Amino acid sequence: MHVTRIYTGPDNESHFEDLDVPLREGPYGSISKLVPLKGVAFRETPLGAALDFHNAPARQFVITLTGRVEIECGSGEKRQLGAGEILLADDTTGRGHITREIEGPRRSLFLPLAEEVDVSAWRVA
Repeated sequence: MHVTRIYTGPDNESHFEDLDVPLREGPYGSISKLVPLKGVAFRETPLGAALDFHNAPARQFVITLTGRVEIECGSGEKRQLGAGEILLADDTTGRGHITREIEGPRRSLFLPLAEEVDVSAWRVA
């Protein structure tokens, strides 16, 4: 399953990385290992809202349910994420990223990760 990760590089800027969550066959389709979380937050953001450079407040999955967001890294690289797409916001240091709501309202779920979650095995070769 595809996840877009945003992380802080050695240059102190945010960058994108594509991840692939490993799935294994289960009794009802394919499933990943359990990922420990701290909780869930629900957000609704209006069309046209924007948040200048900021860091993720915690390592967290952000799942867009409706609407569309554009995320811009310090390098100028931009990506758009829409309904059903998953972001791993992992840039808790550095300059951060810009968020713009380009279709809305955008409804999303924020799922902060437990401290011990390691996604290094998820990297796409």
